[in-house]
Amino acid sequence: MAQPSRGTPSAPFPRPANVPYNDWRQVALQPPEEFTPSLPVSVVMPAYGPPAAVLARTLAALEGQTYPRDLFEVVVVDDGSEPPLALPRSPLDVRVVRQERRGFGLARARNTGAREAAYGIVLFLDSDWLVEADWMAAHARWHHFVSDALTLGFRAHVSVDDVDAEAIRSRPGTLRELFSDSPADPPWADPYLRRTNDLTTRADDVFHVVGGNFGIGREFYRTVGGNDESFVRWGREDTEFAYRAYARGALLAPVRDPLSWHQGRWAEGREAKKRDARLQREKVANLVAHPRYRGSSSGRSYTGIRKPKFLSKRRRGSRSGRSYAVPQYVVTVEAGPCPAEQVAEVTRNVLADRVHDLVARIEIDEGGDGERLERLRNEFGPDPRVRVAPDRSALDEFPASPFHVTLPASVTARDLVHRLHARLGDAAVASAPLLDGACVSIARSWALHRAQRTGASPAAFGEARKVPPRKLKLKPLKFSRE
Repeated sequence: MAQPSRGTPSAPFPRPANVPYNDWRQVALQPPEEFTPSLPVSVVMPAYGPPAAVLARTLAALEGQTYPRDLFEVVVVDDGSEPPLALPRSPLDVRVVRQERRGFGLARARNTGAREAAYGIVLFLDSDWLVEADWMAAHARWHHFVSDALTLGFRAHVSVDDVDAEAIRSRPGTLRELFSDSPADPPWADPYLRRTNDLTTRADDVFHVVGGNFGIGREFYRTVGGNDESFVRWGREDTEFAYRAYARGALLAPVRDPLSWHQGRWAEGREAKKRDARLQREKVANLVAHPRYRGSSSGRSYTGIRKPKFLSKRRRGSRSGRSYAVPQYVVTVEAGPCPAEQVAEVTRNVLADRVHDLVARIEIDEGGDGERLERLRNEFGPDPRVRVAPDRSALDEFPASPFHVTLPASVTARDLVHRLHARLGDAAVASAPLLDGACVSIARSWALHRAQRTGASPAAFGEARKVPPRKLKLKPLKFSRE
């Protein structure tokens, strides 16, 4: 089991997370009262035509940060407002970057701001959110010591009709105290955090982010791929981003305090946003490879509608299903010296698995037997679920697919992917060693990505289970060469 990360004030640079699963509690950070900031921060603030008073209040709250003012900048990204956004007067290091309006451009604005950011720690804040004085320090403390952290802030919704920028700026205490008598809606994420024990359970659905209040290292943001700019309606772009970050092995750390405050109650504009969110469901299902968004083997879909009973029954040979942009399983068939028909038989069995949401990759030496390679390409080349002699690794080609399976072409089994997943349970890795020294294995992508960044084994980040080959009903294959 991995040892806790040890961050110290003398650490020359942030290091990748070195804890099991998403147990951020094992990262030894300095207590907030002992933390001394040394790394600069860029605050990226997407905006589209907010009233002047809204932006003035937001900047006024940032003026009161405990973080040294010479260690942060504010980049306001104007998403094509007409007329162009005009900044209120501010003593902060603040500038506006304008981008062309192309529909709802929040995801693109975040990417624009990250590209324009001068510093290595990037905090994303929506232009209508107010933050407490220690907001920046609470996020940045993590990013001083963990290079692949994603810090998740929280919010409440409050009526600010009787509060102006000067009241924010000159308040004697906290924003919570200032809004103590104002109508407000509390944070909605508390039940989710209780269910996941503050995101530390072994569950696969601990990915969560409130898009208007999160922090990440600029380089890791690029590694994850930034926000998906194909989202041009309100909603769910933050869910998709959090999922990709989680699949990449990010350490998701909740920053519950200090709370931020959305200017306006929860119900304001809610019907239009709910409509947009409904329209995004199918899009998100293609990109987030989790049963909560694609449906569940229990027969209940992420929409809460129970599937007809006949769809939940296993059909002979395979169960029909959808293929998605991001497959749930990536199965690498290692051809080795096996003849073409043997490799093809193993691949056919993979495609016939009761798990349909997968792709098969046939790893084979292109410089070897040309006829063998040609036969495999002739059979599987047109199949969109198969890659023959791929030129990238499985993790590079499918970084967001949550499960990666490796299978030598010397063995096969009916419904092997399904059986492997069942044996994996909540472990990080499961493997079945074979007599010839090879093994059949399944691993979670987040463990593989962390291993890639640290040089450690995937088993260093969670439980590793050994599976007796007989439990998978493996069948040795031996075809004679023609």
